[in-house]
Amino acid sequence: MSNYYNMSKAELESEFSAVRSEYEKLRSLHLSLDMSRGKPGFDNMDLSEKMFDLVGNDTGFKNISGIDCRNYGGLDGLAELKNLFAEILELEPDQIIVGGNSSLNMMFDTIAQAMTHGMGGEPWGRQEGLKFLCPVPGYDRHFAITEYFGFELIPVPTNENGPDMDIVEELVKDEKVKGIWCVPKYSNPEGITYSDETVRRMARLKPAAGDFRIFWDNAYVVHDLYDEGDKLLNIYTECVKAGNPDLPIIFTSTSKITFPGAGVAAQAASPNNVSLLKGRMKFQTIGPDKLNQLRHARMFRNAADVRAHMKKHAEILRPKFDAVLNELETKLAHTGIARWTTPKGGYFISLYVPNGCASRVEQLCANAGMILTPAGATYPYGNDPDDSNLRIAPSYPSVGEIAKASQVLCVAVKYAALEMLIANNA
Repeated sequence: MSNYYNMSKAELESEFSAVRSEYEKLRSLHLSLDMSRGKPGFDNMDLSEKMFDLVGNDTGFKNISGIDCRNYGGLDGLAELKNLFAEILELEPDQIIVGGNSSLNMMFDTIAQAMTHGMGGEPWGRQEGLKFLCPVPGYDRHFAITEYFGFELIPVPTNENGPDMDIVEELVKDEKVKGIWCVPKYSNPEGITYSDETVRRMARLKPAAGDFRIFWDNAYVVHDLYDEGDKLLNIYTECVKAGNPDLPIIFTSTSKITFPGAGVAAQAASPNNVSLLKGRMKFQTIGPDKLNQLRHARMFRNAADVRAHMKKHAEILRPKFDAVLNELETKLAHTGIARWTTPKGGYFISLYVPNGCASRVEQLCANAGMILTPAGATYPYGNDPDDSNLRIAPSYPSVGEIAKASQVLCVAVKYAALEMLIANNA
């Protein structure tokens, strides 16, 4: 099959007729498929079922410090989990705050606190024209938090090494720029891991705003799909070397390790930032859900337990990613109309189609019974200026469902591209 861009108008029309026929056959199946969000599948969540037998009855309710986890207290989390997250993030336990089930909630709270009480300086909410840097394509829920609080969202292009640091270094010269969102390992949706040089340059930033913070969402720190996963340089260590220990605030959770709605989240930072955050938390809560924390602590005694558990996750997820990637390679590689990422971990594949076609692909998929993340969602304000990027989430459906969904996706990409090419050749 020829590259679509090398075809004559007659050849394009003939190919479009065949693709349209295939598309109509898929529509007639009345499919109901969903690759719109990065949710763990039932098979992934089943791996953690034994957790419910690890607290109460014969096992008791006290942790290693003798705390009765049914009662109030423990503002910054159980010692076991502070130790566990410290080991995973390569930090010290006293740098860790363990909270409830949502790291996104912790991010929102941190921004909200900065708005009302600042980050060691004047409250952000008393300042005008605030801006936040948003590497693109990126995580829509990150962008939504800062949009909610009225920040101007500044897109920063990414490459295979992470955010374009030449641009970041220039933008932080503006004192109105208060932070940057980062998913540094297996980024959402690109699946890339920041290079050592990117991490070092991030750590060496000299922002004009003294209260600038790097929001380092290390959500996929242990989410390798293969034995040889990507390695991420420790941002905090590099910040200390650069004389910027207060620059990063680090987040992670067990949402895609155990249960998305009943996991455990953590944030980590310098001693100064931890003291600041804990000083505010005491007015917000008497303590987190320690019974849930105790369940996790008893299931995962150390980082080695977590990594062994994540190998089981990888065995479930790899065939799902392979099903998508194999279909993309077989059906689209020769056409010249699409490119995509092949991540070594995380939860997403980033697909690029011809400019102006992503929204049409989404529409065609929906009409054939397959739901994608809305086109544009990976950009601030939901506006992809090229209308070319689509986030593919293979984690939730079964392998069989993913194979069918990938078939619909590839036909929709061809359909949208051929429509455009034929129109351009009119």
